[in-house]
Amino acid sequence: MHNRLLITGASGTGTTTLGRALAKRIDAAFFDADHYHFVPSEPPYQRKEDPANRLRRILSDLEQVQSAVIAGSIMDWGDRLEDTLTQVVFLTVPAPIRLNRLYDREMQRFGSVDPEFIAWAEQYEEGQLPGRSLSRHRVWLAKRSCPILHLDGDLPTEDRVVRVMQMLEENP
Repeated sequence: MHNRLLITGASGTGTTTLGRALAKRIDAAFFDADHYHFVPSEPPYQRKEDPANRLRRILSDLEQVQSAVIAGSIMDWGDRLEDTLTQVVFLTVPAPIRLNRLYDREMQRFGSVDPEFIAWAEQYEEGQLPGRSLSRHRVWLAKRSCPILHLDGDLPTEDRVVRVMQMLEENP
C-alpha cells in the first residue's frame, strides 16, 4: 500500500514549504506539482504541460516510491492520481500574507513580478478566473474519500508539521 499525502491550497499558502518539511520528517519522497504542471524550462513555469503527459509523468514517478508528499494543486488531474491519495492537508492563509509571499518569491526567482500571475492569485477567494479558487478547492475536497486536515492561518511550519503528524497517527 502506498502512502500519498497531498498538501494543497492557494498559491502562497506554504504548500511547498510544508511539503518539504513533512517529507523530510516522515522520510517520504517529495513531489512539487508545479514541476509536472509546467514543461521544464529556464526560467521555469513558462509553458503548461499537456495534461495527459503530466499525469503520466507524475504517476510514473510516484510508482517508484513507497511514500510520497505532493505539494501544490492536482485538482482535475485525473482519478488515477486523485483517488490514490491517502490524506490531504488544505492550507488557507489570509490574502495579504499570501500576496506578499508571492511578490517576494517572484522577485527572488525572476527579479520582477508578473502582474497577471498576481492578479490571478489575488482573486483566489472570489474565484473569477480559471484555475484554483477557494470554491473549486472546496468542491474538489468534498469529493475526496481520504482524511482531510484543514490548517487555517499563518502558522509556523513546525506547528503545521506537528498537526499533520497527529493526523497521520490518527489515520495511518
